[in-house]
Amino acid sequence: MDLSTRLIRRSDMVACKIAFIDCKMPGSTLKENYSLIGAGVTQSADQVVNITEPHGFSLGAAAMPPGTTNNLHVHYTAEVFMVYSGTWVFRWGADGNDGEITGGPGDVVSVPTWIFRGFSNIGTDDGWIFTALGGDDTGGIIWHPSILSQAAEHGMFLTRDNMLVDTTAGMPRPGEAELLQPIDRPTVESLRRYTPEQMRRRVVTMAERAWTNHPLLDSVLPGHASQMAPVIGHGMSEDLEQAPKITNPHGFSMEWLRIAPGQQVGPFLLAEKMVLMVFAGTMEVGIGNAVPLRADAKEVVSVPAESWRFVRSVGEVALEVAVVISGDHKKHPVWAENIVTQAAAAGVALDHSGYVARLRLLPLEVQHALA
Repeated sequence: MDLSTRLIRRSDMVACKIAFIDCKMPGSTLKENYSLIGAGVTQSADQVVNITEPHGFSLGAAAMPPGTTNNLHVHYTAEVFMVYSGTWVFRWGADGNDGEITGGPGDVVSVPTWIFRGFSNIGTDDGWIFTALGGDDTGGIIWHPSILSQAAEHGMFLTRDNMLVDTTAGMPRPGEAELLQPIDRPTVESLRRYTPEQMRRRVVTMAERAWTNHPLLDSVLPGHASQMAPVIGHGMSEDLEQAPKITNPHGFSMEWLRIAPGQQVGPFLLAEKMVLMVFAGTMEVGIGNAVPLRADAKEVVSVPAESWRFVRSVGEVALEVAVVISGDHKKHPVWAENIVTQAAAAGVALDHSGYVARLRLLPLEVQHALA
């Protein structure tokens, strides 16, 4: 079984520099858009999508050098930023002045739907952000009226079906009946409002990650040391004491996984599709009986639903991965039989809710079954 198409190497990622209507506006000309899994909200017919298979969410990335801005727009589905590099300011509100939050490497920001947002790289390093969007059909975006007006001055227009027309590249300007009309000022003012305090509750910085050393059934076994920190929704952690900071439905869960060099998680099976984004270290992922895939920092692996897998740290530094799994429900890993047996010998098993518990406290029939 060849699963190489489920590995997105950095060299496989294809930038689109004219993905959005603001790409020729001053301060926005250098941004690059990547559609890694699903098309996301790109407005360009030329955008390359690495994996088109539906996952229940889209995954992309934005590369922006210092001083570059992504302008005010609204999303219909969840938008989550996972900062890989750079120093970023996120702004929101009817005119982008309701508040600002600064984020750096390892920080996660979930921006609510139906609210104008924009962001800029304000640091001195080249910036890279992974973005997760809810749903296979994101509905596109709504641009702030001022952005549509400014973009038109640079020959960029949107049609009513939300596709980009670049007249500077020789494309004919759409007729007025074909043009997307901006929303009016009363509508702009009527959209959701968030205070800085409310938005701060939708941010999990690197320093705020709440790690557990025993997140999974196999964590007690030699060679299986791992840590997890939940961020959004109900993920795969089996530690009863863990809870995500961000709980509203996104269509996916997101949590951090950290594995020391030479250690691994699994084998286990998940009913859902799982995507792994490497932030540090080198990852080896075994899927079924296929040759394991190896991914380095800034690379991505998509694991099919209903498949056995293991995740191993094979680099010299700890592997750190952002784990995104489809669905808002609690995920329940199914462990390989030998792991269940060894965990029972170490005195732990899963309780009836799917959390790690002391085996001696579980019903006798469970103890006998695992004896």
